[in-house]
Amino acid sequence: MTSIKDMPRFDGADYLGTAEARADYMAAALEEGDAVEIRRALNTVARSLGMTAIAEEAGLGRESLYKALGDNGNPEFATVLKLMKAMGLKLSALPIDKE
Repeated sequence: MTSIKDMPRFDGADYLGTAEARADYMAAALEEGDAVEIRRALNTVARSLGMTAIAEEAGLGRESLYKALGDNGNPEFATVLKLMKAMGLKLSALPIDKE
């Protein structure tokens, strides 16, 4: 019988190989509106593209990026905007359906 320790660890970053997949994943996190999930999604998308490359493109230090997107991270909004641009993504607004 296979032990759970012998199984490969799941990493969502492995499944974000296209711009569309990354955009859909971020859109879902943004739609939820939970800051922790948005930070986690930013982390996953950044890892899918390579943390070093994203840090450089965003003009951030690699260690700063890991800290901002880590479990206890709380990136500033300006940092989020830089990361989104570096990842080839943009934020947009839609009206909330209140009817």
